[in-house]
Amino acid sequence: MNKQHHYKATIQWTGNKGTGTSGYRNYERSHTISVENKALIEGSSDPAFRGDKTKHNPEDMFLTSLSSCHMLWYLHFCSEAGVIVTNYIDEATGIMEEKANGSGQFIEATLYPTVTVTDESMMEKAKELHHKANEFCFIANSVNFTVKHIPTVLVK
Repeated sequence: MNKQHHYKATIQWTGNKGTGTSGYRNYERSHTISVENKALIEGSSDPAFRGDKTKHNPEDMFLTSLSSCHMLWYLHFCSEAGVIVTNYIDEATGIMEEKANGSGQFIEATLYPTVTVTDESMMEKAKELHHKANEFCFIANSVNFTVKHIPTVLVK
């Protein structure tokens, strides 16, 4: 039997400037994202869609979900395999394609994790474990495109 995990988030629009959605330019795309017992996230749409560039947008959060899920699985598998990671940073990129009718979808995401391990003997295994992390990542398994990985492993 498969286990199910349930999640709940509250998204509240905060961009009513007094006249609601009476016109395309008459409202802000601002909103808050809250999950019980966690810090509030201020969101908006991408600036290309009249959003506030100082707030997180759904596309940012989608890409960071892919990246952080991969990282958490990767660190887990490294700890099991005896690969000691002392630093991990990912400069993830994504491409969303907008269609003529205004709809769109992500068509690509590439993770560029740079991982630091404590010994040169761990480098090969450290590279290999990115494939396993991708196989287990809940978010990567939920998208309809391949998530690419171009890892760098350093020794320090």
